[in-house]
Amino acid sequence: MPRSTDDILRHADELADRFESLAPSSTNDGTAAAIERLRLGAVARATAERQVRDAVAAARSTGVSWARIGVLLGTSGEAARQRYATSVGAERDG
Repeated sequence: MPRSTDDILRHADELADRFESLAPSSTNDGTAAAIERLRLGAVARATAERQVRDAVAAARSTGVSWARIGVLLGTSGEAARQRYATSVGAERDG
């Protein structure tokens, strides 16, 4: 079963916290830059997931079907429902 959106967001937040606590490398081997790039990517992914979750919630609240949401997310309606229904509080079918 795929991870829930909340699981993904928690993991991204944990990664961001870990990256922020790392001290920059004293050498100029590119490690610090690579870690910063990875940290920024994890933060961006968490932000994007939150935006998608909020958009799904808004769509469901106006009656957009899971099938349509799935198409817009590039997946099936059932996969979209399984991933987002609990986190957006929209359990109804459609």
